[in-house]
Amino acid sequence: MYAYLNGIVADVWEDGCVIDVNDIGYNVKISGSTFTKLPGIGERVKLYTYTSVREDAMQLFGFLSRNDLEMFKKLITVNGIGPKGGLALLSVMDADDLRFAIISQDVKAISSAPGIGKKTAERVILDLKDKLEIDAGMIQREMDGCTGVSAKNLENPQIKEAVEALVALGYGQSEASKAVSRVEGADTMESGALLKAALKKLF
Repeated sequence: MYAYLNGIVADVWEDGCVIDVNDIGYNVKISGSTFTKLPGIGERVKLYTYTSVREDAMQLFGFLSRNDLEMFKKLITVNGIGPKGGLALLSVMDADDLRFAIISQDVKAISSAPGIGKKTAERVILDLKDKLEIDAGMIQREMDGCTGVSAKNLENPQIKEAVEALVALGYGQSEASKAVSRVEGADTMESGALLKAALKKLF
């Protein structure tokens, strides 16, 4: 219905805001991360929007980036998530971090969102892992500009072993994968040396 709203922030609260567009106030539901990044009242903002139409309600959901909007639209296709769950997930992680968590099957990170349990997190991974189109360049950016590992090499036995060792030490799957990915030349290193190098990246 609406691709985006470009207007003035008229009011804002923890999970919503009012955007004034040519003297018409639009009530928009937002995530916690959008709330923290939203400009102050009286300032201009552009929100990319999704319109949810149900028998008992019609709601607008707004996001500061098209990337977050596209991730939200994927999330609500997962059985048991819905718009509320989608906002909860995007409140604790941005779209890139969530995409990486899904690809690395980090149940712990995904289930850290309010109202998202382990089974629901596993369902998100199962339903979306193969649907996310990520080229090597994008995955490199998600790994904070690293040059050590490309996404397709995360299944390399030495790399996988190093990641599993970090997880056993208490680090999250996503955090461990990113630490290993920051080690230059990781693809050619033995798992023991790679583990030591990755640990240094975490301190």
